[in-house]
Amino acid sequence: MLHSFDIVLALEVIEHLLYPKEVAKNAQKCLKPGGRLILSTPYQGYLKNLALAVTGKVDKHFTVLWDNGNIKFFSVQTLTKLLTKDRDTDLQFKFAGRCPYLWKSMFCSSKISEKPEEL
Repeated sequence: MLHSFDIVLALEVIEHLLYPKEVAKNAQKCLKPGGRLILSTPYQGYLKNLALAVTGKVDKHFTVLWDNGNIKFFSVQTLTKLLTKDRDTDLQFKFAGRCPYLWKSMFCSSKISEKPEEL
């Protein structure tokens, strides 16, 4: 299945992984040259986290009491850093939610570089 696919989807998965770099590394192996990795993850941005703190909802939002819950939290900056490390990519972000900058989820489309490199 090496370099067989045009698109790899990872929707609401990466935040559950101990080794999220493996998503990009394995997508790179599966994608044809110029293929795209499309992923989504809960949005974590400065204003959203500030709003959670001001309203006293940090513990509820980041609770450790859910089995198999999120173990990593991504912002645009951290997801960009993860996906562009040592590679040329074309990142495009979209967001879903009721209020700008308090979004529920973010979607990222990443064009994997034509020459695979190690992460």
